Amino acid sequence: MKVVIIGTNHAGISAANTLLDNYDDIELVMIDRNSNLSYLGCGTALWVGRQIDGYDHLFYTRPEDFEEKGAKILLETAVTDVDYDKQIVYAETKDGEKIEESYDKLIHATGSKPIAPNLPGADLEGMHFLKLFQEGQDVDLALTDPNNETVAVIGAGYIGVEIAEAAQRRGKKVLLFDAAPTSLSNYYDTELTSIMDENLEQHGIETHFGELAEEYIGENGKIVGLKTTKGEYEVDVIINAIGFLPNAPFAKDHLETYDNGAYLVDRTFKTSDDNVYAIGDCATNWSNVTNSPTYIALASNAVRSGIVAGHNIGGTEIEGAGIQGSNGISIFGLNLVSTGLSARLAEKAGFDVKVSDFEDTQFPVFMPKNEKVKIRLVYEAGTNRLLGAQLLSKYDISMAIHMFSLAIQEQLTVDKLQLLDIFFLPHFNQPYNYITMAALQADK
Repeated sequence: MKVVIIGTNHAGISAANTLLDNYDDIELVMIDRNSNLSYLGCGTALWVGRQIDGYDHLFYTRPEDFEEKGAKILLETAVTDVDYDKQIVYAETKDGEKIEESYDKLIHATGSKPIAPNLPGADLEGMHFLKLFQEGQDVDLALTDPNNETVAVIGAGYIGVEIAEAAQRRGKKVLLFDAAPTSLSNYYDTELTSIMDENLEQHGIETHFGELAEEYIGENGKIVGLKTTKGEYEVDVIINAIGFLPNAPFAKDHLETYDNGAYLVDRTFKTSDDNVYAIGDCATNWSNVTNSPTYIALASNAVRSGIVAGHNIGGTEIEGAGIQGSNGISIFGLNLVSTGLSARLAEKAGFDVKVSDFEDTQFPVFMPKNEKVKIRLVYEAGTNRLLGAQLLSKYDISMAIHMFSLAIQEQLTVDKLQLLDIFFLPHFNQPYNYITMAALQADK
């Protein structure tokens, strides 16, 4: 069986490894327009902020690894068209060579693309996005230039907040903008984001929330300022981190799509064409919170989708477990993790929402080192079904979110968490720990 994969980042790589490592007689062709593969973009801010030494280890595999397994890899090769009736992929190399690859099964793994508002001045020098490795290089070079003293970051989601921290660590004056009234508004409620906002400001980042960009101001072809709905600011560099859209250019009139243009897939990641699969950021996934298709662009989701699609193509019928959108962030030592829906987004999705907030220390008071922990459980009134969980602390509370993710996946209620067997040892937690206490008070 011949399989063609368009896209060689997290989703495409996991599908390729699944097929090559588990199934015989697979002829595999991997095509990507980029010159590299497997770039961990989540490490860009750490590299740019000099929190890690260089970027070499942000690439976790090589083309040779797949060629040794028998795959054919075509990098710097852009797919120009797909004929679904004839089952042929048409592509062109950087040198202009035309390529045709037939397929028995096709996998779209083309990822996502940054949102780029068509504002005046969008083509000025000094405007940057963050998705590809090369874009990270450009931002790093811009921050190295001593003439670039002030950086404006537009978008206070994960990437925006992370690159704002990185720029501040490089000694730049940083202005952070977002149309929302707070940072990280797609993942957390204001009870937690207000603490992150304060953390950003305490570390010298100037926040501008509830503010929309209107124009990129330039002189002699270069960025010199930013105009928003609330004023004008002198800046030397603009990093646009508003968000991402699915990169799904080959749907045509053939493949069904989601409301944002992503390829619509079933629980096996098969599209409306039995011979075509779509995985990662270009495709939908299944939400265990709303029990409906959703779109959440995360590397972890991409990897799992590739594994599921690969096995189904190989002949092992399995379904994806669905997703909760589990995520985390660490900025200037403040850690936030969440899974499922925030109270705001749960209400927007039509749920009758209740919340349980609890705050305590990680360890008993007699322990010499301690940190406060804030937890919020979001659940459905009447059924008590858990819809989301959020935690915040300077202590590393990240592993706790995995339990809540599984609880949401299995449609559990907060009642099931109230007397959950959680061990106690002063080195790790408290006998009346915050997970138990938040669950116990939830139905009061």
